[in-house]
Amino acid sequence: MDRTGVRFGTSGIRGPVVQMTDETCYAYVMAFMQAIASDADKVILGHDLRPSSPRIAAACAAAIKDTGREPLYVGSLPTPAVACFASWMQAPAIVITGSHIPYDRNGIKFYRAEGEISKADEEAISAATVDLPDSIALPALPEAFPLARQAYVRRYVDFFGAGTLSGLTVAVYEHSSVARDILREVLQALDAKVVSLGRTDVFVPIDTEAVRAEDVEQARAWASEHRFDALVSTDGDADRPLIADEKGSWLRGDIVGLLCAQFLKAQVVVTPVSSNTAAERSGSFMKVLRTRIGSPYVIEAMTAAVAKGQAGVVGYEANGGLLLGSAVGRHGKALSALPTRDALLPILSLLCLMKENNCRMSELTRDLPRRFTASDRLQNIPPEKSRAFIDSLKNDAGLLAKVCAAGADSILHIDETDGLRVTFASQLIVHLRPSGNAPELRCYTEADSMEQATSVCESCLKNVLAAL
Repeated sequence: MDRTGVRFGTSGIRGPVVQMTDETCYAYVMAFMQAIASDADKVILGHDLRPSSPRIAAACAAAIKDTGREPLYVGSLPTPAVACFASWMQAPAIVITGSHIPYDRNGIKFYRAEGEISKADEEAISAATVDLPDSIALPALPEAFPLARQAYVRRYVDFFGAGTLSGLTVAVYEHSSVARDILREVLQALDAKVVSLGRTDVFVPIDTEAVRAEDVEQARAWASEHRFDALVSTDGDADRPLIADEKGSWLRGDIVGLLCAQFLKAQVVVTPVSSNTAAERSGSFMKVLRTRIGSPYVIEAMTAAVAKGQAGVVGYEANGGLLLGSAVGRHGKALSALPTRDALLPILSLLCLMKENNCRMSELTRDLPRRFTASDRLQNIPPEKSRAFIDSLKNDAGLLAKVCAAGADSILHIDETDGLRVTFASQLIVHLRPSGNAPELRCYTEADSMEQATSVCESCLKNVLAAL
């Protein structure tokens, strides 16, 4: 870990591909098998479409085999599909994916049969001592076991029902998403007309919290060229959705999560501190619980809520990924809990919400409190440098106000749950946080208008860059 810098971040281990050697990946899997999955007789193994993922999967398969267990290879599949199948099989799982980060980086996510591993599990894996062979022979990956893919498709087709999306035209921005074929198949099974756009074999790092300028422009151009009711996509491993309205305007992930929670009639919502405060202001839920950023923290809070006997527990993150802490129902059908981020459920939920309300995608937010969020990032900023800078802001109120929002009014509240989140008396919110997955410093803003949220986010990052 010290030699390569490949460590656990917000969710799973991440690092540059050149550092994710066969030895490093083998060692992490051996540690996982020793510390977490010692009782397993098989391990579900899948990956995304990054060019480095199959090689890393082979190194993981070698480690699993060397512990005397069977790797059940399910091929290139969405992360939530692998997790869902692992739960069904009551087996641990490993997914090779770097999610939304650039192609020259990658990662590994580990799952218990019950779902994502916890932060305590990460510590146990990191503390493990394992023996490595003198050389690692990479096995050839077999043909993918098909049942995992089939089960994931049936999960949503059965729950939403054939014909549900009849009359809708949905464009799918396929790029290099591992869900591109599954998403099209599910939409067509629900009777939507599907328009496939932007498919490529070159990996595209779609970050649903910081949508690239070219994707903003492309979505609007596609809206002018094609007549669709919605444009949908996901990040690389399909645990984060990207949804645009009929005009090609991308919806914010936390608003997507809020609308989905309303659609699913959630009673308890768990979401990180970075998500839009419209969740509380809407009055839609019995309780809104705030956590640190990262699905393990959301899952921990959801698990605690379920343990207290609370029903209708739904989690979502600012990236739009939706998590089910408990089963949900619709028209007499039940959808089992899936405590890991998923992109298909929010996409299908918003499309159904359009149908039920007989409205356009752009009109779904009309009854929500008028709070707007923006986010962006500074790249190639070492995490230790970001943390040191944020620590300096905590001790200098004048510099904090100047960096976050020059000319803003007095500071009302400072939240240090994760990074530094500052609420001003005008209800403007600025949140600075080092990324847990990459050398990036992220900025989240919330205001009474989209223009102000975007402007403050841009100016804040410029101020930060100047101060660094």
